[in-house]
Amino acid sequence: MPYALTPRIPTPEEHRRLAESVGWGGSFWWDSMPASLQGSTAGVVVHADDGELVAMGRVVGDGAFYFYVQDVAVHPDHQRQGLGRRVVEALMDQVRAAAPGHCCVGLFATPAAEKLYRSLGWGDQEMRGMWRVLRG
Repeated sequence: MPYALTPRIPTPEEHRRLAESVGWGGSFWWDSMPASLQGSTAGVVVHADDGELVAMGRVVGDGAFYFYVQDVAVHPDHQRQGLGRRVVEALMDQVRAAAPGHCCVGLFATPAAEKLYRSLGWGDQEMRGMWRVLRG
């Protein structure tokens, strides 16, 4: 099946539809998603030949040195087609174009996606990532 990759940030509706398709429906505060998406520094969406949104990814950060890969998702019906790899590679191309020099790109991976990211050059470093959720 042919796929069309477009360098743009998904709309809030597209993001939610695809996030829910991969089981992330409860992972976001949906009221904040429009502002969150607007703060993205890069994005990619992938449509199947019938026009259906089947994959997405975005990058957040300062747009110069720190970048963070976020929300890479491929609809379950279209997984194992190389779309996750294509999305991440396209995002890295956008980061390279935006960064004036060396930059730091980070991400958090689900266990299912760890193999993909390792194959693309990500790995454990000497620093340890941490995070927490602040509730309003």
